[in-house]
Amino acid sequence: MKRIYESILNDHFAHYTQMAFAAGPRQVGKSTIAKSYCEKYPYTQYLNWDKTKDRELILKGQEFVADSLPIEAILEQKPLIVFDEIHKYKDWKNFLKGFVDEYKGKLDILVTGSAKLNVFQRGGDSLAGRYFLYRIHPVSTAELVRISLPQKIIAPPQKIDNTEFNALFEFGGFPEPLLRQEKSFFNRWQELRQQQILREDIRELAQIQELSQLEVLASILKQQAGQLSKYSEFAKKVRVSDTTARRWINVLEAFYYCFTIKPWSVNISRTLLKEPKIYLWDWSVIEDKGARIENFAACHLLKACHAWTDLGFGKFELYFLRDKEKREVDFLITQNQKPWILLEVKSSAKESLSEHLYYFQSQIKAEHVLQLAFDLPYVDEDCFALKKPKIVPMITFLSQLI
Repeated sequence: MKRIYESILNDHFAHYTQMAFAAGPRQVGKSTIAKSYCEKYPYTQYLNWDKTKDRELILKGQEFVADSLPIEAILEQKPLIVFDEIHKYKDWKNFLKGFVDEYKGKLDILVTGSAKLNVFQRGGDSLAGRYFLYRIHPVSTAELVRISLPQKIIAPPQKIDNTEFNALFEFGGFPEPLLRQEKSFFNRWQELRQQQILREDIRELAQIQELSQLEVLASILKQQAGQLSKYSEFAKKVRVSDTTARRWINVLEAFYYCFTIKPWSVNISRTLLKEPKIYLWDWSVIEDKGARIENFAACHLLKACHAWTDLGFGKFELYFLRDKEKREVDFLITQNQKPWILLEVKSSAKESLSEHLYYFQSQIKAEHVLQLAFDLPYVDEDCFALKKPKIVPMITFLSQLI
């Protein structure tokens, strides 16, 4: 399955000598993308920390790793080296710092990992300035029809087959279950993936011993996706302290199980800074359809914000809005810290246009104000050309993202 990230890597190595860090959830396709990308190069070295032979070579030092590549030769295309899951090595930052300082400009360096590569501070010198981070997300609506590098922030709408869109909603955006579209395989794959995240990755890197309680917390998050995260309630249900519950959610975020969206407060009077909302990276495990639709939209918006930021279009962040009167809008995207897109998500177009959209638009002056209806069919209309709040098909809007 071709992904947009190959185009992103093409652009990176055509313009920059920094390492490319590709970080994202387990099973999102990072290794597949890296291996496919190796086919573009006549000389490559692919090293996976989880493989004993590769680990032994890395531990020998930088010069042994690079020895098999024609680094000093005059070539039309530089060699490529890939370090997969190297963040599991306790001294990985020092190793990469030494490697890039020695060989920068002589070869292309791609680093992939299923835990956030900039989270685990294990000492050593900083890698700041030596890499650009690209966050790998599950397949999105737009990626079903477009894998070229975007030239502008917003793409024109592009028609998507309803069958493909529904399959994406049902089976999620992780490539393997999406391609197979078999319910029995999907169920077994989900169970295995959760075990790998909670009982392998987190146990190995985060050193949490109470894994059974952590599994309970992960299950609770599935049922409360899109709701305000009340850490005291989580703590009571899991029987840990508030501090521990908060720390565990941070760990689950670091391993791409869930993500949080904070309330936006700048320049809005009487807004309360409350707990963030929590969503899952895999919307397909959420049973309630309304909650899944909102999580589905949240994942698409987060992917767009990450991609636009990673590609240098500016700084894009995702928030929600809520005030003391309990007026609320599901999502706000800011561009360079200024309100840009205000969005409400609904299951049906029969639901009237939210009055809260009008209220918050008058307060923050967002350029685009839309209500996304999940059940509306695709319409060939540029959602971003609209000047007033309007109900639009979610499928059309999502096709314009990334």
